[in-house]
Amino acid sequence: MPLHPDHDFDSPFAEAAPSLSDSDLRETAYEILVAACRSSGLKPLTYIPQSERTQRQAAPALAPSLQRSLTSTAASKVKKALGMKSVKKRDGESVSQGRVKRAVTTGELVRLQMRVTEQTDSRIRRALLRIASGQLGKRIESMVIPLELLQQLKSSDFPNQQEYEAWRRRQLKLLEAGLLLHPHLPLDNTNSAPQQLRQIIDRALDTGKNNESMQVLRSVVTSLACRSVDGSVSEKCHWADGLPLNLRIYQMLLEACFDVNEETSVIEEVDEVLELIKKTWGILGIDQMLHNICFCWILFHRYVATGQVESDLLFASNNLLVEVEKDVKATKDADYSEILSSILSTILRWAEERLLSYHDTFQTNNINSMQTVVSMGVLTAKILVEDISQESHRKKKEVNVARTRVESYIRSSLRIAFAQKLKEVKSSKRSSKSQQNNLPLLSILAQDASELAFDEKAIFSPILKRWHPLAAGIAVATLHSCYGNELKQFVSGISELTPDTIQVLLAADKLEKNLVQIAVEDSVDSEDGGKSIIQEMLPYEAEAVIANLVKSWISIRVDRLKEWAYRNLQKEVWNPGANKERIAPSAVEVLRTVEETLEAFFMLPIPSHLILLPELLAGVDACLQQYVLKAKAGCGSRNTFIPTLPALTRCGTGSKFGMFKRKEKLQSTQNRKHQVGTVNVDNSFGIPQLCCRINTFQHIRTELGVLEKRIVNHIRNSRSTHADNIVNEMEKKFQLSASACVEGIQQLCKATAYKVIFHDLSHVLWDGLYVGEVSSSRIEPFLQELEHYLEIISSTMHDRVRTRAITDIMKASFEGFVLVLLAGGPSRAFTLQDSELIEEDFKFLTDLFWSNGDGLPAELIDKFSVSVKRVLPLYHNDTETLIEQFKHLTLESYGPYGKSGLPLPPTSGQWSPTEPNTILRVLCYRSDEIAAKFLKKTYNLPKKL
Repeated sequence: MPLHPDHDFDSPFAEAAPSLSDSDLRETAYEILVAACRSSGLKPLTYIPQSERTQRQAAPALAPSLQRSLTSTAASKVKKALGMKSVKKRDGESVSQGRVKRAVTTGELVRLQMRVTEQTDSRIRRALLRIASGQLGKRIESMVIPLELLQQLKSSDFPNQQEYEAWRRRQLKLLEAGLLLHPHLPLDNTNSAPQQLRQIIDRALDTGKNNESMQVLRSVVTSLACRSVDGSVSEKCHWADGLPLNLRIYQMLLEACFDVNEETSVIEEVDEVLELIKKTWGILGIDQMLHNICFCWILFHRYVATGQVESDLLFASNNLLVEVEKDVKATKDADYSEILSSILSTILRWAEERLLSYHDTFQTNNINSMQTVVSMGVLTAKILVEDISQESHRKKKEVNVARTRVESYIRSSLRIAFAQKLKEVKSSKRSSKSQQNNLPLLSILAQDASELAFDEKAIFSPILKRWHPLAAGIAVATLHSCYGNELKQFVSGISELTPDTIQVLLAADKLEKNLVQIAVEDSVDSEDGGKSIIQEMLPYEAEAVIANLVKSWISIRVDRLKEWAYRNLQKEVWNPGANKERIAPSAVEVLRTVEETLEAFFMLPIPSHLILLPELLAGVDACLQQYVLKAKAGCGSRNTFIPTLPALTRCGTGSKFGMFKRKEKLQSTQNRKHQVGTVNVDNSFGIPQLCCRINTFQHIRTELGVLEKRIVNHIRNSRSTHADNIVNEMEKKFQLSASACVEGIQQLCKATAYKVIFHDLSHVLWDGLYVGEVSSSRIEPFLQELEHYLEIISSTMHDRVRTRAITDIMKASFEGFVLVLLAGGPSRAFTLQDSELIEEDFKFLTDLFWSNGDGLPAELIDKFSVSVKRVLPLYHNDTETLIEQFKHLTLESYGPYGKSGLPLPPTSGQWSPTEPNTILRVLCYRSDEIAAKFLKKTYNLPKKL
């Protein structure tokens, strides 16, 4: 049976026999049914030839349509108890006809209901006759039906070999499911029979009456099926009575109770069919408790699967659930409890999906079914919580479970219904902006909430009161809370003096009175007189709100602005592609909120605008300042990325050459990784993200000016005598946020520059430039990658700050170039002849930023390249000259030196040809013997770090 698409859940027995299809199980169930009825008087187990069957079917009482031959008085106690509808009898049928032919009709009816063909029925009955003739007097419960059928039926009994093989495979799979997958008793690990049976099934042996392999199969199957708890051989065979396989098969039998042509109807002969099905209990190990829970599930499943149109099916399922509740109190069987828990959990989940929003589920046309659904939800919850879990204090728990569940349904459904009303009102307000609809949203919502409360009292509360004496009170308390939440938000953002505020607060006061009245009327007969419900309904205090809103308006708005800014900032990813301005959406939202706050402030009908304005502006200014400070936090600065200078070493002649050149270079590179200034950064601190932050700060600066102009216009329109004085003071407003933006732009431009040069491009600058031979490790790779970064920044950054950012990158690249020359570590060594290459590389670097006149101005480049250009001539000087210069400058700086020798000048970082440490570093990287000997003798510098 395909399920309704809105309620796609599986049967709790579905996985009992995964290798057997529904058709396989249905045929198996029919085989068991026929076998179980073989000795009953309802229909003798005789083989009827096809010709005779055709003649019988031609009789008027057994027309092909198999219309029912029972009178309306034939409804059994089962139907009456379950309250199920049945199919009407055929016109013209007499009572005597129905009673005389009932046994034959029921048998044929079940066959058709189970969709078993006449050929299959004949084959089954023929085989069972053979079995009966060979085992006279033997009870059917002591036989393994699939085993007997395998021995009695051959391929000649089937239309073709393929159908026979499928049938035989089904019987073997059935044995596997009943004896191995779901045995009546747990399998013994020391018993070899299970493994033998698996091997036989896998080999798909050739069955036959006197076949040797058949005898082996019989022996193995019998040993497994006839086990007992005490180890003795049982007279009864347990091959299809293991949970949940037996219930899956039994489910197929119970499906025959539904009319095959009318899915929502139970057949008129349901009592006779159930009596037939009951014959299988001995084989399937079914008792009344298992029947009740299984039939309860079948009825419920059929109701859902057929689109929930026949409420009598649900009513019948609920009636059986009442019996199940009695059953579960009388047993503690673990297997039964497991099956029961699975079924009840599914029913409970289904019921609660409807009850947690019962306003959407139940309308006038199906309100009668609500009581049944609530009953099922409460019953299943009680059984699951109390009886299956065996909790104590059952009587007390019984009341608590019912009340707790129903209360949760009421509160959930009212919240959902209220939220829908709110959504509808908002949608209606949006669609009617151009029409005459002057009532505020919350005024309309208050009216809707009152209507919802009165409908609840009239329609739903009478049903729910059966399980909760304060059903209406719980409902109105929930509505009171829902509207109170909306009212609280409304009040926190508006002044008391607007007409909308007055309307809303009066409407809220009227709603509150209605809700309290309903709660009081509903709780007249309750134990506490409704005191608990009334206490739950915290007063709206509309009059007090009107008196206090003006005083708290500014504070609330500023606090909300801070929270909004912080929340948006927390979610910000600084994606420059988020909008065409390449700024942070969070800043747009924050500025929009600021603008709305200022507009709302000037719309307040109060005379104290100008007095309160400085306080409001101070709060807004501080909020925007915090946004900028938090936005730039963690982005780093120059010192974050600048590398740590390595200790001074000396360079010997030929140190760059030889067999150890590559090894030394690798070691030097590895050591240098620890020296380069790095920072653990995530994606939010990438170059595009830093550009987005800088753009955002610039955007905020611009918008602050726009806000100031609007505020000035508002002040002048106020016609206050102090307007001009306040306008003159406007220059002092937004001072904190404006300064924070300027400082943020400066810091992030510098951080971006040093991150690009010393972090992102460290592999081609710090770890690549002039490592080893100068001629083979020049500046071209660095320039290529730097140009790529400049393109990203140029295309991403706002034009008002772009020049500053690129200028900072230029300054950082010049500094990086000098650091490579003066502090690049022992992997670098320069000869006198390298000076021309170095100067040429620096020219290439400056040309990149000039870009044939399309880049930075030449005077700006010249300004910041002066310090580098002053150092480069030192590389043209021979070593002796450098040594003399060094001694002279050291003497000038530190005075005459004694026996201790030349003092080691400290590193100032201010590179200059007149600074001793700068010349000393040129000597340290000079690749000749004179420099090496001087450094060895004077400072005993090592050759390696």
